[in-house]
Amino acid sequence: MQLEIVSPEKQLYAGEVSMAQFPGTEGSFQVLNNHAPMIATISAGSIRIRNASGTDEIIDVRGGIVEVQKNKILVLAE
Repeated sequence: MQLEIVSPEKQLYAGEVSMAQFPGTEGSFQVLNNHAPMIATISAGSIRIRNASGTDEIIDVRGGIVEVQKNKILVLAE
């Protein structure tokens, strides 16, 4: 699935991922391929990504919004 993380200053990440884990405001949650559509808020913390090659990456954010739809994840990060 495609993941894009953008902040007001720049694009933080764009690429194919097999898993993304977010620091949700109501608790952490994970998104896998074919996840149901959703919109959620995230708090300050780390987004954990498993890229297409199977390597984990960490991106720190100060909060934001996550939208999941049709195997595309868009994160509007603070």
